[in-house]
Amino acid sequence: MLLFWIIVMLAFLGIEAATVGLVSIWFAVGACAALIATALRMNFVLQVVIFLAVSGVMLLALKPFAKKALQVRKKPTNADRLLGVICPVTEAIDNITGTGAVSVSGKEWTARSLTGVNIPAGEFVRVDSIQGVKLIVEPAAQTVETE
Repeated sequence: MLLFWIIVMLAFLGIEAATVGLVSIWFAVGACAALIATALRMNFVLQVVIFLAVSGVMLLALKPFAKKALQVRKKPTNADRLLGVICPVTEAIDNITGTGAVSVSGKEWTARSLTGVNIPAGEFVRVDSIQGVKLIVEPAAQTVETE
């Protein structure tokens, strides 16, 4: 039985190593407790009960703290000010050819269409999101109709 619990513990540790979100560490600790129970010559049913109890307690007690600690905190940037801004298209936007630019606050930005539709130069668009150094935009007239 010692070998069984060692394999179970290593399997859960392997799963944990392959993932990032503290998915199975609780069960690895439970398997470790069952391994100790095996070393103390407890019967298999008691080992399983200890495994389930320790795993459950670890999961219920520590998961909220782990979830909070692993929570990704998004830091706002100055670029977030561009979201929702209406701006003119200075170079026709065509997602297929990878062309397009808009002018926002006197600065030229590469732009792509949110819906994939071509937008000619001179039209006005609304900034929907930012992907890297590209603004994802949609026609301003379409925005007014949907809002």
